[in-house]
Amino acid sequence: MAQATVPDQMTAIAIEGGKGPASALHPISLPMPQPGPGQILIRVEAAGVNRPDIAQRVGFYPPPPGAPQTMGLEVAGEVVVAAGRWKVGDKVCALLGGGGYAQYAVCDARHALPIPGDLSALEAAGLPETVFTVFANVFEHGGLKAGETLLVHGATSGIGTTAIQMAKAAGARVIATARGADKASQALNLGADLAIDATTQDFAELTLADGGCDVVLDMVGGDYFAKDLAALKTGGRIVFIAAQAGGKVDLNIGALMMKRAVVTGSTLRPRDADEKARLAAAVEATVWPWIVAGRLRPQIDSVFPLEEAAAAHGALEAGTHLGKIMLRP
Repeated sequence: MAQATVPDQMTAIAIEGGKGPASALHPISLPMPQPGPGQILIRVEAAGVNRPDIAQRVGFYPPPPGAPQTMGLEVAGEVVVAAGRWKVGDKVCALLGGGGYAQYAVCDARHALPIPGDLSALEAAGLPETVFTVFANVFEHGGLKAGETLLVHGATSGIGTTAIQMAKAAGARVIATARGADKASQALNLGADLAIDATTQDFAELTLADGGCDVVLDMVGGDYFAKDLAALKTGGRIVFIAAQAGGKVDLNIGALMMKRAVVTGSTLRPRDADEKARLAAAVEATVWPWIVAGRLRPQIDSVFPLEEAAAAHGALEAGTHLGKIMLRP
C-alpha cells in the first residue's frame, strides 16, 4: 500500500455529549485513521455540510456499522495512502460513511472519483452526497427521462440546485419550488423552466397548469404529499429523500390508483459498499461528462473553517443559503 508521510494525530469535529444543538460541535484531536484493505486515506482540503449531518448530530441518523462516529459524508482532497485505481498525490472527491469533518478521512477506494473538469477541491467536495443522491433517486428510482418534467422542492438547497442542473443536463423540463420570491428567482437562474414561491403560490395548481410532472423529488413530506400526487401526470413517480415537514402523510388510495402512481424513496448512507461502488461508477459514466461540458457546477454558498463547524450547522439550519455550505480544514 503506497503512502505519503502523515502525522500521528489530526483535528476532527466531535459532538459534545454524543448529540445536541449546533453549539455542541467542537474540535478535538484524534489518532490518524488507518485505512484497511481496499481503502485510501485522503488529506481533506474541503468537506460538505449536509442535512443528514444535522440529523446525526441530534441523534436520528447514526453512522452505519464500521463507519467513523464523527460526521461528514463527502470530501475532496489528496490521496496520501493509495489503493485500487489511485496513486499517492491523486486529487479525488469521495463519498464517506462518516468522518469527513476532519483533516484526514478514510474511504473505500471504489467510492472516490477524480475531481472532474476544472473544478476546485472546494467545489468538488460539494458533489458526492448531492450528486449520488440525485442520481439514485431521480434517475434510477424515479426513472426521469429526456422530455419528461421534474418537480423539485427545496430548489436552493444543495440537493435542489444539483437536481435542477442534472435534470436539465439530461434533457428534462424542471419545475422548482422554493420558500420566497428571491429563492424562486435563484432557481430560474440555475435553469429551472418554472419556479414557484411555495409560501404564496399553490405548486400543485401551477404544475398542473404547466402540464403536470412525471417525477417529484420531495424532501419535505407532510402536507406536500397530497399536492405532489395531484401534480403528477398519469404514471408519475414521487421519490422521497427526507421529510422535513413530517414523515406521516395522508394517502388517497383512489387518487394513487387513478394516477397509476409510484411512491418510493431511499437513503444513501446505509447502502452497502458494493452498491455504493456501483453507484459511483454509474455517476462517473453519466454525470462527470456533464460537469466537464459545463452543464453542472456545484453552487457554493459559504465556507467555514473546520473549527467553526458549529457556525456552519447554524447557517444550514437557518435555511437562507443557496447551494452548499462547506468546511475547510
